[in-house]
Amino acid sequence: MADRPKVDGEYTRREVWPRRGDEGYLPPGQRISEAMPRFGMRPGLLAPPIPDHPILTIAGDVAEKTILDLELLSTVDRVDVTADFHCVTTWSVRDLRWGGWRLRDVWEQLIVPNAQPVGGATHLRAISSDRYSAALPIEDALADDVLIADRLEGRPLTPFHGAPLRLVTPAHFAYKSVKHLAALTVHTSAPKASGGSMQHPRGRVEHEERHGRIPGRLLRWPYRLLVVPTAMRAQRASGNASRSLGATS
Repeated sequence: MADRPKVDGEYTRREVWPRRGDEGYLPPGQRISEAMPRFGMRPGLLAPPIPDHPILTIAGDVAEKTILDLELLSTVDRVDVTADFHCVTTWSVRDLRWGGWRLRDVWEQLIVPNAQPVGGATHLRAISSDRYSAALPIEDALADDVLIADRLEGRPLTPFHGAPLRLVTPAHFAYKSVKHLAALTVHTSAPKASGGSMQHPRGRVEHEERHGRIPGRLLRWPYRLLVVPTAMRAQRASGNASRSLGATS
């Protein structure tokens, strides 16, 4: 049986460098990473603290702005999804186990009856507590494997990987899997999202939709060269914060 990917603890440059996989299928342009680093557009930015009472705000084109807390979310059946995780910079981690609530179930059981979307929703935008955002067409957002996750590999999410809640969209590049999920906004047309055209409107891995304008295959090596410095900078930032607090994440 293959080793489980490293999702906790420090990682090395070698572990995060994307390598050619010799087992199983990988989508176009993707390579295997032995560890799952914290990654993002601002790698030196510290993970926001976990609030005492996490909430998810539902707003946008709705009749009633709605607050979903963990007690409300717990009325929806929990599910586990095992899926590969694909970063736009070409690294992939196989078979991550996520736990949480299927977004489609939350939509049908909590968002529609309480927030009452108006005008025919076409898109959802996910917003993090540090204001990063990503948008998806409604049919992509409500796919069977899309989760609002609070667990990874059988354990509660850590701040390093997006606690307290994270959107998980396995069929899309991870820039759609918003960490520190704080709000979902409903839209009747495509909304703006962080990074502008750097985000493809859909971001599907199988179609190599890495960028809104540049063909994905042309970005493989330019993006791949960002992996190690970005991952190591995020790790240093996290380590410095942990030492200053006298604790580890």
